[in-house]
Amino acid sequence: MKKSIAIMCAGGPAPGINTVVSTVAKAFLKEGYRVLGVHYGYKGLLSDEVPIKEFDFYHADRIFSRGGSTLIMSRFKPKDSDFTTTFFEENNVKLLVTIGGDDTASTANRLMKFLKGKGMDISNIHVPKTIDNDLPLPGRNPTFGFHSAKDEGVKIGNTLYEDARTTEMWYLMSSMGRSAGHLAFGIGTACHFPMIIIPEMFNKTKPTVEKIIQLMISSIVKRQINGVYYGVIIISEGVFHAIPENEIIDAGIQFTYDAHGHPELGNVSKANFFNVILQEKLRELGLDIKTRPNDAGYELRCCRPIGFDLTLCSLLGIGVKKLFNEGISGCIVSADAEGNISPVYLSDHEDENGKVIPRLVDMNAEIAHLFFNNLDFITESDYESAAKYVTDPQLFDFHKILNWS
Repeated sequence: MKKSIAIMCAGGPAPGINTVVSTVAKAFLKEGYRVLGVHYGYKGLLSDEVPIKEFDFYHADRIFSRGGSTLIMSRFKPKDSDFTTTFFEENNVKLLVTIGGDDTASTANRLMKFLKGKGMDISNIHVPKTIDNDLPLPGRNPTFGFHSAKDEGVKIGNTLYEDARTTEMWYLMSSMGRSAGHLAFGIGTACHFPMIIIPEMFNKTKPTVEKIIQLMISSIVKRQINGVYYGVIIISEGVFHAIPENEIIDAGIQFTYDAHGHPELGNVSKANFFNVILQEKLRELGLDIKTRPNDAGYELRCCRPIGFDLTLCSLLGIGVKKLFNEGISGCIVSADAEGNISPVYLSDHEDENGKVIPRLVDMNAEIAHLFFNNLDFITESDYESAAKYVTDPQLFDFHKILNWS
């Protein structure tokens, strides 16, 4: 039977998925392999009738620069009891290429152990994907899709900023990034936003709704002092998820709840959540300032990859073939700044509970110091001027809010 490889994608989309799929397919088609694309992630891979797309050169060549994914994705996470050898045996699969985050890679490791226990010698190489840029790749190299998503976010951010300037209004923009603020930081710095709020900045105090609103007002008032009556504030969704659940519930926002009684935070507009509370606080302070919410999330995930990611994803796809030829399995394929391919193992980056430690924005790095110190916010030297707008300016002192010295 002709040898084959299988490719599947799991989790959420990221720009460059099709580039990886196309490159891997072309590389193995040249060697005479069948290339089987599996729809619906692990749900499809482990079903009785596996939904596949068999690649030829023309399909692979057609998709390499497109956004989205030619393979339908799923977040299904199988139990060990769901594992089966059928698809791998029937198609003489020699390599499973998984594209996704750390959960996808961890599941692949479990599946490979199961197959090995059944006497099957199948390799697995994982291509890490997330627009959050929070996987611990060596040299802090970016995850594929991050720069394309950031670029799309910058287009949105620049348009919002132009609207804010044109109408003398404030926008509150949220961005994806469940645990790390790379995307919000990247968009905010590129767009010259006066305030950027990410979870990593709360490194000396715990984030609360009150502190977040104080940071926003600090920026608004600072610009008022300087005669500037507009701006855009960007906040990473990771800040929202870092706030204690009871505080979110007590904020007075309407939620839907899951079967366990927890608020379904994914159904909530993060920008709208904070904007409603910000408006209430501005009215309480007697400040007549318009603010509007805008979420930048799903529209970033399936945009066309920019040149950086087209090159990176092509390199990673070729890197899959390189590692496979070298007999390496059970790893993540990684490329450094010089373009060298190397395997990375998740076990080297797990905590004591086996959870991959996310890569965060380094608040000690010079880039963070420079950009955060260049934002617009109230400091002690502004107290006299700020008193015209707020009765207690020190409550809106950026460094005091964050407990930064």
